[in-house]
Formats: sequence, C-alpha cells, structure tokens
Amino acid sequence: MSIARVTEISATSEKGFEDAVRQGIQRANETLRNVKSAWIKEQSVDCENGAPTYFRVNMMVTFVLDD
Repeated sequence: MSIARVTEISATSEKGFEDAVRQGIQRANETLRNVKSAWIKEQSVDCENGAPTYFRVNMMVTFVLDD
C-alpha cells in the first residue's frame, strides 16, 4: 500500500503557461521525492500596458511518501 500527499504550489513564467508548469514541476522535484502528478487548479496572467508579462499557474502536486 502506498500513501500519497498533495501540496499546492504556484509557479510563474514570462514565456507561457506550459513553461510555468514545467518550472513548477522541476522546482517541486528539487524538494519533494516521488512526485507523481499535478493538477492545474488555476491560471492567471499579469499584464502591463495591455500585454501579458507573467503567466501564473497554481498546481496541486501529488507525491508518494516513503515507506
């Protein structure tokens, strides 16, 4: 039997939502072991002068706890 835990993280990118997701997962892997999945809970964009400047995602990251 395995036990999983879910934690919420936020990641940003100047390039786009997909890049924000990739950066968030990469960063989560530096701290958490056994990352298995992520659910994108929310997406938002910061704008300046009518143009997007930052893409933000809030993710629920699931990882399996060690035995």
